[in-house]
Amino acid sequence: MILRDFARDVAELCFHTPLVPGRPLRWTIIANPTAGGFTIRSRWKKHRIALKNAREIAGKNPRRDNAGPSRTAREEDRGSGDLGNLGLVPTRGPGHGGGIVKALLDEVRAGADTDSSFHLVITAGGDGTSLEALIPLFEAPPVLRSRFAVLRLPMGTGNDGADAGELDRALELLIFPTRIEGARALRLTTRTPGKGPFLAFNILSVGLDAFVTHMTNKMKGKLPGDSYKLWVDIASLLYDRLYRVGPLEVSAFDGTGRMVKTFREPLLLLAVGVSGRRTYGSHKHILPDDRNVCGVKQMPLLRKVALKGLFTTGGHIDKPESILFTADRVEFRGEYPILAQMDGEAVLLTPEDFPGTIERTDPVIPILKRI
Repeated sequence: MILRDFARDVAELCFHTPLVPGRPLRWTIIANPTAGGFTIRSRWKKHRIALKNAREIAGKNPRRDNAGPSRTAREEDRGSGDLGNLGLVPTRGPGHGGGIVKALLDEVRAGADTDSSFHLVITAGGDGTSLEALIPLFEAPPVLRSRFAVLRLPMGTGNDGADAGELDRALELLIFPTRIEGARALRLTTRTPGKGPFLAFNILSVGLDAFVTHMTNKMKGKLPGDSYKLWVDIASLLYDRLYRVGPLEVSAFDGTGRMVKTFREPLLLLAVGVSGRRTYGSHKHILPDDRNVCGVKQMPLLRKVALKGLFTTGGHIDKPESILFTADRVEFRGEYPILAQMDGEAVLLTPEDFPGTIERTDPVIPILKRI
């Protein structure tokens, strides 16, 4: 019932959106039914109000007769067909979101010569849902990608990669005039053939925060409450007992290849954002200003405990343990294994994988921006 109500409301917004006027519009809603925005009663109640208000505002726009759900959404429906006819596909497990986008790309490719439809992909889940959906779109040929736009709704427990922190603000991108703008990604490459590249669309990092991500994912569904916050507390105590924190050699470069920073420090973490002013871990302000790279030096246990809360507010950037700067490419190497995380997905890097390189790509992901 919740997914059906959600699909009806979002479909109605799509029928009234001013996006790409004059072109047939096809939408696909990729929804994670286990996301907190659907399963946590208080959150769904708030979202339901936001959807109702958005429908009232959108109803003032003309209803378009050239809009409807994608063929892929209808064909993916494994039930009565109600959700597919509204354009919504519930994900059935890891990787399914990416599979839906691949099917959409095939749909557009097959009708490229006869169909001028524009496709809107709406993700409704957390950062993992949007990550899965964006990877195949990033890898698609530009001629196909030019017929898509993405809207990432904050329906998960972690929504740092969403197009707005609150649902009502994200829905405004369907109601009011927008432009389509390219967004960058982050790409991690290693020296090991076949290991990577790995992509992220918000923050890509190595170290303590990747350990928190790894343990949160491993224990998801087994611990009550906010397990990310729990593992942040545990990591402050245990991380450097499980993973040796040795010096990382870091070299950073701008878009022209000019070196902008080089240092060698024992680092607890190294975080790179597609831009500055980025959060992760449910709105932890690791990059609170325009600089897009943050390193945090190793420190004694009591100092970790004292500074831990500052990462929520961004107050850590004024502390001597923090190293912040702006770069387009960051190369790093160390002597010990270290975890990396890409928008909430983790991988273990070993010394054989170094040097690792994190770089900002060209702006290729088509997202909506208010005019």
